[in-house]
Amino acid sequence: MSQSYNSIKPNVIDDEMLQKAVEEQWPEDIGRLAKSEGIDLKNVMELQLSFRNILQIDNLWQFENLTKLQLDNNIIEKIEALESLVHLVWLDLSFNNIEVIEGLDTLVKLQDLSLYNNRISKIEHMDTLQELQIFSIGKNNLTALEDVVYLRRFKKLRTLNLTGNPFCEEEQYVLFVVAHIPDLVYLDFKRVSDTTRELAVSKYHYLIDPLEHEEAQALAQLEEKLAKQKELEYHKRAFVEYLNGSFLFDSLYAEDTEAAKLAYLPGVDDLLQAYPSWV
Repeated sequence: MSQSYNSIKPNVIDDEMLQKAVEEQWPEDIGRLAKSEGIDLKNVMELQLSFRNILQIDNLWQFENLTKLQLDNNIIEKIEALESLVHLVWLDLSFNNIEVIEGLDTLVKLQDLSLYNNRISKIEHMDTLQELQIFSIGKNNLTALEDVVYLRRFKKLRTLNLTGNPFCEEEQYVLFVVAHIPDLVYLDFKRVSDTTRELAVSKYHYLIDPLEHEEAQALAQLEEKLAKQKELEYHKRAFVEYLNGSFLFDSLYAEDTEAAKLAYLPGVDDLLQAYPSWV
C-alpha cells in the first residue's frame, strides 16, 4: 500500500487536507454538520494523517489542543513544525524517512512516541520528554548499543521497542538494555522477567554503579541550584535579593571615600580579608 502512495506526487499539509481529515474521523452525520457549520480546529483533540504521502510537516499550529497525532506511513524526512502542539500525549511518526530525532523540545507532555521504521542512527535530542512512558524506535539504523544509556533519563519509561536495529544482533543486547533501564517492564513486546533483570544487574553492575553515582551527584547539584534560585526569587519579591551575602557591605565600602583611607592603616587589610566569613 505504501508503494502506491510513493508513486504519487508528494503532498503538503494544507487546509483542504486538514479539513478532510477532521471530517473523516467523525461519524458521518456529525461530519456533515461540521462541514456545513465549519470546524473550530482548536477543539480537535485527535488528528489522523496516515497514508497521505506527506513529505513535510506544516500548518498544524491551529490544533493547539491536540493530544493525539498520527503521521505514520508517509514520506516525512524531518521532524518539524510541532512546537505549538504542547498538549500532545501521543505521537506516531512511524514508517517515514526520518534520519534525526529533533523538533520535540516543547512536547513536554508526550507519553507515547513511535519512530518505528525510519532511518535514525542515534537516540538524542529528547531531554524534555520527561513524561515518556512508551517509546518505539525499532527498525532504524541504531548500531551503538551504548546509545541505550541515553534512555536512563526517562524515569517513567516502561515500554521500549528496539527490535530490528543492527545492535539487536549483539549477544548481550537484552541484558545490556535491561541493566541500564532498570524500571523497564516490556522490551520488544515481551515482559522483562525477574530472572532476566537479576542476570542483567549481575553482569553489568560494574557499569551501572559509576553511572548511578554520577547521576546522584548531578541530581544533588541540580537540587542545590534550584534551591538557590527559589531563595533568590523569594528575596527578589521582598526586594532584598542581595542582602544574604556581602554585596551590601561591598557596595557601601566601595562608595565610601573615608573607608579607602582606612585601608592604609595597620591591620585593616587583614580585617577586610576576614570579614566575608564573619558575614
